[in-house]
Amino acid sequence: MKKIYILPLAALMCGCSNDIPTVSLGIDDVYYIARMQKLDLHPALTGSEYEWYVNGSLVSRARDYIFLAQDEGTYDVELKILDSYTPYDFSFVIHVIHEEIEYSPYIAKVYDYCPAPGQFINEMPRFEEGDTYASILQKAEESISGTNDIMISLGGYGGYVTFGFDHTVINVPGEKDFRIWGNCFYELLQPDKKGGSAEPGIVMVSYDTNCNGLPDDEWYELAGSEYNSAGTHHGYSITYRRPDPQREIVADEDNSLDDIFYIGWSDNTGQHGYMPKNIFHNQEYFPKWIDDDKITFSGTLLANNAEDISGNGSYYVLYSFPWGYVDNHPNEYEDLNSFDISWAVDSDGRHVELPGVDFIRVYTGINQYCGWLGETSTEISRAQDLHILLPSLPNP
Repeated sequence: MKKIYILPLAALMCGCSNDIPTVSLGIDDVYYIARMQKLDLHPALTGSEYEWYVNGSLVSRARDYIFLAQDEGTYDVELKILDSYTPYDFSFVIHVIHEEIEYSPYIAKVYDYCPAPGQFINEMPRFEEGDTYASILQKAEESISGTNDIMISLGGYGGYVTFGFDHTVINVPGEKDFRIWGNCFYELLQPDKKGGSAEPGIVMVSYDTNCNGLPDDEWYELAGSEYNSAGTHHGYSITYRRPDPQREIVADEDNSLDDIFYIGWSDNTGQHGYMPKNIFHNQEYFPKWIDDDKITFSGTLLANNAEDISGNGSYYVLYSFPWGYVDNHPNEYEDLNSFDISWAVDSDGRHVELPGVDFIRVYTGINQYCGWLGETSTEISRAQDLHILLPSLPNP
C-alpha cells in the first residue's frame, strides 16, 4: 500500500519529533486487471473534495471511483484529495490486460425470470411437476445463454427476465452496445407499414455500483422511440389474479376462446379485465411455481399497437415501433434490434451517463389482447455484446 507520512500537530508545535506515524491511503501503487472488469477504489483518507484523473483527464469528483476500461494498456491514475488542512496528491498505475479466458459475447447468466401470465407460460420454458423457482430459473438460463437460441416467453404486460454477461458491457460513445433476439416478423399485405407480430419489450439496465455481482443497484430505462409519446404511461402497475377454481367457464361464440374470464387483472388507472384462455394452449397460464395468488408488475406502459384489419377478429396486425424495443422488428434487422446504453434515463426521465452495464432486464411493454392471437407477450432467445468479437469458425 502507498504510505503517507504526516507530521502530527503536536510535533509541529514542539518543533521536532522522531516518531512519524504512517497512514495508509488504502490504494496500491500498481494494479493488474482484465479489460472490461471493474476496479473498485476506496481511499481511506477523507477531504472536502476529490478529483480522479486517468491519463491526465478528470473522470470523477466522487470520493470512491470505479475504474473500467475497454482496451488493454497502461493507465496513469491520479487522486487529488482537496482539503485546506491536509491536501494529498497520489499517483498510481493500472495495467489493463487481456482476460485469461476469452469472454463470450453472449448471455452467461440469468439472474431472475418472473413472467406474467400468458399462453406460453409453463411451456417456454416447460414446467414439470416438482419444479421450483430455482429449477425454472435454470431452465431459462439454459434456454437463452450462449447460442442456445431457445425462446422463452415473458407473458403479458410486466413479465420480465434479468440477465448478464461474463464481463461489463462497455458504453462506447456513438455506437450501439448490445443486441437482443426475439421472434417478430413482418406480414406481407402491408410491407411498408412494418407490421406483423411486433410484441415490444422495454429494456432496463443496471451498473454494478456496489460491485457485489448482484442486480441490486439502481435500474434505468433505455428510452426508446415511444418514451415521450402521448400514448405512453409512466408509473403503470398491474396485478394479475390466479384463476378462481369456482368461476363459471364461458366460451366465446366462434370457439377460439374456451375460457373468457380465465385470469383477472386490474391496474392503477382503474381499469380491469381478463386474460382469456384460448383453444390452442391448454396448459395453465399462471406460473405454476409461484405460490402467491396475485402477481404485480410495474413500469412503463406502451400504447397498444394492434389493428384488426379484417374487421371480424380473424386478422390482427401488430405494428412495430420505430426503434428501442425487443421483439419489435425481425431479427435480420440488426440495427433495429440493437441498443445504446446512452439511451438510459432515470425514474424522472433524466439522462444518465453510465460507463457500462452489468445487468439487463427486458419486460413486456404492452397490456393488450388480440382475440385468437392471445395476449401480446415479448419473447427473447439470445443477446450479444456488440463489442466482443465473435468466435472464429474453424477452417473446413
